[in-house]
Amino acid sequence: MDWLEYENKAYSKGFDIVCGVDEAGRGPLAGPVYAAAVILPPGHIIEGVNDSKKLSEKKRDLLFDRIVDECLCYNIGIATEKEIDEINILQATFLAMRRAVDGLDLKPDIALIDGNKKPGLDIVEWDIIKGDSKSANIAAASILAKVSRDRYMLEMAEKYPQYQFEKHKGYGTKLHYEMIEKYGISPIHRKTFLKKILNNE
Repeated sequence: MDWLEYENKAYSKGFDIVCGVDEAGRGPLAGPVYAAAVILPPGHIIEGVNDSKKLSEKKRDLLFDRIVDECLCYNIGIATEKEIDEINILQATFLAMRRAVDGLDLKPDIALIDGNKKPGLDIVEWDIIKGDSKSANIAAASILAKVSRDRYMLEMAEKYPQYQFEKHKGYGTKLHYEMIEKYGISPIHRKTFLKKILNNE
């Protein structure tokens, strides 16, 4: 497994600064969608970094700190639940990705994007299917996005304890649907994801 295949391909084509971009939270019923952009030093692999979905919460937290310490720079971008409702989840994900890249202290020449669609950055974009298990920079971005979003949802669990966000992070679990049924929707719920429930009220 060559974690630097795409990075090295980019360097060989004359790109100097390569960033990885990934998102977290496209599927949940509540909260923003998060994206992270990460620029690792050329040739740098952080041991244990992988697609965030393949790692335990504890491992992700440890790697989050290592990535922040060892990367050249990183940035987190979000699109709110209101923006998701206004422009749809795909466009909101692209918006979060653009915000993540635009906020980097270093201007990358190229972005390696997880997935099969390009968010419309003002730099060269390579979309890589399952990129979070193929590219060191995308894998690092997947961890930063996931951990950042989970930490936000833990804050929301304190603000809206009745929904038990700490247990499901906003995803559509049986418990989450039961809590919505019992308490209605909160200000951080995505209304477009809950049309059936809202139409029945």
